[in-house]
Amino acid sequence: MSKEELASLLNDEKVLKMKDFVQHGNISTYEHCLSVTNTALHLAGKLKMKVDEDVLVKAGMLHDYYLYDWHNASIRKPLFKMHGYTHPDIACENAKRDFKIDDKVGAAIKSHMWPLTLRSVPSSKEAWLICLADKVCALKETVKR
Repeated sequence: MSKEELASLLNDEKVLKMKDFVQHGNISTYEHCLSVTNTALHLAGKLKMKVDEDVLVKAGMLHDYYLYDWHNASIRKPLFKMHGYTHPDIACENAKRDFKIDDKVGAAIKSHMWPLTLRSVPSSKEAWLICLADKVCALKETVKR
């Protein structure tokens, strides 16, 4: 992904809407996704993994592209309909609709909540990195409240 493409994604008005939603503590969904992207890239470098950076960046920035306040009690549902289980599919559908992502990016988005979403196991290095980076960033954001 070129710097221009990355800047275009980071500054896209639809992606910027994620700034309007809180993820963990006082961290916006946009900040969280940017942290996950940077952490995944950092991990890939530290582990000397050859990865498709386009996939890693797109999946990282769009893995929580669900565009609603998951803290809102009016949207709470029975266990397997709750946000933690359903938002990867919602984020993937939104990303497909708005950014025409490919199957590898979609699979990484859908599997980022594994093992909570047992049937969506990460299927690529990029997906594993996004899944791990999401856990690392969520833990940091939750603990530093």
